[in-house]
Amino acid sequence: MRIKGIWTIALTAWLVPVMSAVLSGGLAAQTPGPRMPFAGLEKLAAAASETVDVSLDTSLLALAARFMDDHGDAEEAKVKAMLNGLKGVYVRSYEFGADGAFGPADVEMIRRQLSAPGWSRMVGVRSKKTNADVDVYLWIDGSKVGGLGILATEPRRFTVVNIVGAIDLDQLRRLEGLGLPKLDLEKDKPAKDKAKDKPKPDEDN
Repeated sequence: MRIKGIWTIALTAWLVPVMSAVLSGGLAAQTPGPRMPFAGLEKLAAAASETVDVSLDTSLLALAARFMDDHGDAEEAKVKAMLNGLKGVYVRSYEFGADGAFGPADVEMIRRQLSAPGWSRMVGVRSKKTNADVDVYLWIDGSKVGGLGILATEPRRFTVVNIVGAIDLDQLRRLEGLGLPKLDLEKDKPAKDKAKDKPKPDEDN
């Protein structure tokens, strides 16, 4: 009985401060992660004429990768390898029937979420011609990239993408089949590189 009493006292002395820290949110607050909360999007979802809502966690991504061929199509093999390194793909995209369905406050709401500890803005693209904006953020833990956040707005479209896991911009195009909208990130490509992409005129003409 005496030994049991000693263990009870020891466990109580250890658990009380640990549980207090958990219940007070101290441990959670110290380690924010790359998963975005998508807070405040309910209003936009209710007003949208078309909605894309994708939430793929680790198990669903692994399931999708199982149906892809490692030794067949080269592009499909690359997609499978990329999916195996991801922990989550989350997309919220809203299309509206008229301009003015969202305003600067809605954009700033998402930017604040992407300004939380760990997030860093990597690139911003502004197009006066189409009135479209794209902001790309990275979640970095020390020297390790652990997530990607994209906020893309057009006059009638509002898109937020959150990818948990290491990924680069070129790989984003391989995720379009999983619900990721086409994001025109060619605007930030150097002009000389764009010229290389243009087909050369037929020398015989």
